[in-house]
Amino acid sequence: MGLLAIAMFVALFGFGQRYFGWSDPEGKVQLALIASFVMGLMAGFKNR
Repeated sequence: MGLLAIAMFVALFGFGQRYFGWSDPEGKVQLALIASFVMGLMAGFKNR
C-alpha cells in the first residue's frame, strides 16, 4: 500500500499538470501535494 501511495504521489507531482490540465505557475498545487504526502507519512508512522 505504501508503494502505491508513493507511486501515485510521484505521478501526480511529475505529470499531474499535463494529465489534469491545471495551471500552477506559482507552484501552490505542488506545494499542497508535498504537504499532504508529508502529513500522510506522519499519520502513518504515528499509528504504528
